[in-house]
Amino acid sequence: MDSSSDGFPVTVLEQTALQLGCNLADQKLALHLDEEDELKHLRECFHIPKVKDLPPSENHTCTGQFCIFSDSTLVNGNESCIYFAGNSLGLQPKKVKAYLDEELDMWARRGVHGHFNGKRPWALGDECIVELMADIVGARKEEVALMNGLTVNLHLQMLSFFRPTPSRYKILLEAKAFPSDHYAVESQLQLHGLDVEKCMLMIQPRKGEETLRIEDILDIIEKEGDCVAVVLLSGVQYYTGQLFDIPRITKAGQEKGCYVGFDLAHAVGNVELHLHDWGVDFACWCSYKYLNSGAGGLAGAYIHEKHSQTIKPALIGWWGHEFKTRFLMENKLQLSPGINGYRLSNPPILLVCALHASLEVFGQTTMKALRRKSILLTGYLEYLIKHYYSEDKANPKKPIVKIITPPQIEERGCQLTLVFSAPIKSVFKELEKRGIACDMREPNALRVAPVPLYNSFHDVHRFIEILGSAITSAKQAANNAALS
Repeated sequence: MDSSSDGFPVTVLEQTALQLGCNLADQKLALHLDEEDELKHLRECFHIPKVKDLPPSENHTCTGQFCIFSDSTLVNGNESCIYFAGNSLGLQPKKVKAYLDEELDMWARRGVHGHFNGKRPWALGDECIVELMADIVGARKEEVALMNGLTVNLHLQMLSFFRPTPSRYKILLEAKAFPSDHYAVESQLQLHGLDVEKCMLMIQPRKGEETLRIEDILDIIEKEGDCVAVVLLSGVQYYTGQLFDIPRITKAGQEKGCYVGFDLAHAVGNVELHLHDWGVDFACWCSYKYLNSGAGGLAGAYIHEKHSQTIKPALIGWWGHEFKTRFLMENKLQLSPGINGYRLSNPPILLVCALHASLEVFGQTTMKALRRKSILLTGYLEYLIKHYYSEDKANPKKPIVKIITPPQIEERGCQLTLVFSAPIKSVFKELEKRGIACDMREPNALRVAPVPLYNSFHDVHRFIEILGSAITSAKQAANNAALS
């Protein structure tokens, strides 16, 4: 897995297949890549659902607590499912339950004394793990706080960074931003009594294209930047899987006098980030996708240290007070500098436990190593999809799968977003019947995310095999419906 190889990752796949004496579609290649994978041991740190434990689909018969597969030729219920949904919810680290039990036991045995005792004192629980998080996002420890949910943190940051003036009053974001970001921006504009349509500057892909071109983003910043207060984009676009050029966008925005922030929900734990070195003004993220902290897990927020003495929170809580005098209860605010001044309340220790278990797994490797594997893993998936499902003018009835995620490795993370010539909802249902966990997004996309922490090359190979069966069944169902 030498990322320096020319044409990586396809060249690596071709060279390895040549050494093995097989073609790139041969299962032998997948098994070999898994055997040589220096990160394969990390898969053992996670619970991977069994097919039989997934929710029943239309072809299951359920009695009481048990679900019986009515067609055993489709899937072996005792096998692990192929879990390609880490972009939606990461798998559970195996240490989560033990860490939760530790704190529940502490609560039961010591009550209030758990606040300042134990290996993760409740009053300091977030601070026990914040350095692990800072390493993942490429920031200094004092630039990161673990608190709240993503949208709460975004609102808190926008209250400080979006201070409109008569000449600088717009917010730039992508037209298909995740709904929570879109609504947050709308409400921030409304809070200041501004016209949403005039002040919400949305950038769209060119006609006939699915993703944004970096030159178009930079062009709109250059043309409109003098009246833009905040540039707010995602690090990785949730729908298309496009990875934006964070350092170039940051530099361009700041040169025009804008603050530049990012929603990193789909980037953190997925791609390498260097927030401090890139000079990003602020960022926020959830932790339940690639960071595997469980649904609604503890979110993260970042503010560059250059703002630590000048940008202050608009809303303040007890936990934003300096720790050394916090418990004197004098109601004379000594605000913690930077992002730590934005903390409102004591950390939720049970959420800290789940995130701690996952961050420890990340601590066994580096984002550079994970990214190196990810590039090859997703490149392998891309190759097989194109190999089997590219358009063939000599065979117009052949099923087509189009990848709308950018083909350039520097413009994507692990996710590929697929659109189908076959009916998407039927394909998705057939995949579910066969033990595939992935993610359908309206109007017509299937998001598939092989995560390097716990997915294997054999997972990818199995997925492609099962995809063929699912497409065939979906087409047959459509034909039957048309005839009936």
